[in-house]
Amino acid sequence: MPTHWAQSVDHIRGFFALLQFEAAFYRGCVRLDRELARRELPTCRPEAGPAGELALTAQDLYEVDLGLHLGRQVVTNDLAADGASLIMITGTNQGGKSTALRALGLAQLLMQCGATVPARAYRASVANGLFTHYRREEDATMASGKLDEELARMSALVDRLRPGALVLLNESFAATNEREGSAIGRHVVDGLRTAGVRVAYVTHLYDLAEGLFRDSAGDASHSRAVFLRPERLDDAERTFRVLPGEPQATSYGPDLYRRIFYSSTDTDQRGS
Repeated sequence: MPTHWAQSVDHIRGFFALLQFEAAFYRGCVRLDRELARRELPTCRPEAGPAGELALTAQDLYEVDLGLHLGRQVVTNDLAADGASLIMITGTNQGGKSTALRALGLAQLLMQCGATVPARAYRASVANGLFTHYRREEDATMASGKLDEELARMSALVDRLRPGALVLLNESFAATNEREGSAIGRHVVDGLRTAGVRVAYVTHLYDLAEGLFRDSAGDASHSRAVFLRPERLDDAERTFRVLPGEPQATSYGPDLYRRIFYSSTDTDQRGS
């Protein structure tokens, strides 16, 4: 077979291999859309805006994996973050912070893939790359400490970032104490925002969140930031909804203590 024929065959095979992959992906998107509709969950055709606009609004946004497991019982959230380069979620333990962050990341990814989004309405700027930095579990094979590992991953991530990217941070830099973790987090957040990167950050570091909130509220030169926290009712129950609110100095850890230890004590007493 002549060389140019062989090259043509390779090109055609590559085309059909790529077509097969993309067709399988979009077939999966159609099946997902139908399954969410069968479970009577809202979906929408998202509206994509230009990167520089920093658009981000959502109505009844939910985490798609939870939606498949819980159906109509899944908790949804609204989000109003147009013009914000920082979305920070702080507050109550086990209140839905990480779930809200995953919901945002998956919605953005689905929108940029041309798929329907698990929300009643979703409008966002197209991100020039979607990146995550999540805290990892202990690994006995690591040659250095957890903070070293976190910083190394962040350094590698920064090397790939470009203006217009969206970065999701989940409990980053919590491997050290409050003061040091907050200082590192502040440098990273400020650097990313200055470089034109949008940041969504879930954290328990109150010093970090409170400092960013104070600067955002008191200095018009800072780009807009949105601060959210999980709803906690007066009886300490969590609704798993995330609402606008300034950072608080507590994550209500005693709520979990009472729920776990008191229920264990009651069980032991009934058993005896």
